[in-house]
Amino acid sequence: MTGKTSRRLTSSALACCLALSLGACSGGREYTVPKEACGVPVSEKALDPFLVDGKELKVLGTPVATGVGNCAIWVDEWLVVNLRLEKVDKLYDPMDESEEFRFENRAKMVDLPFNGLGAVGDFNAMVSTQCAAPDAKYAIVYVEVSLKSTGDVTQRRDHIESFAVDVVPKVKKALGCTV
Repeated sequence: MTGKTSRRLTSSALACCLALSLGACSGGREYTVPKEACGVPVSEKALDPFLVDGKELKVLGTPVATGVGNCAIWVDEWLVVNLRLEKVDKLYDPMDESEEFRFENRAKMVDLPFNGLGAVGDFNAMVSTQCAAPDAKYAIVYVEVSLKSTGDVTQRRDHIESFAVDVVPKVKKALGCTV
């Protein structure tokens, strides 16, 4: 190998290393994941699959304990998770034909670790559960993730279901559910 070829290879290798190191410095998560969002504790592990690189994580909306409205978790200008709650007087089955419009590729959630019914779609989940609070016999928790969520759809659905299973008992506790 000549000196000229060696210098070219060294220069190319240095340029690649510099490009990789600069790429590693840009992007990434510059924010801290909160221990609580929307008025309930959030598991960083359950939330992690939906988090994107960015500078700031914001939680906007009403805490779920109010029992109305919705609460969204944003990274920069990117909606990552929307959590919505309804207090109702009957148990709604997410697999009922009347609820089909809410989903893309709906599937029943099985073996929930609490009393309730659930369904998951490509970008959302709906869980209807007993509550027995003074102002609600039942609660419906909706979890929606960004339509731009990346990754394999099967994995995303698993992550949505895991997040819903993690957050529903915490929502019930915040509402004061006795069942």
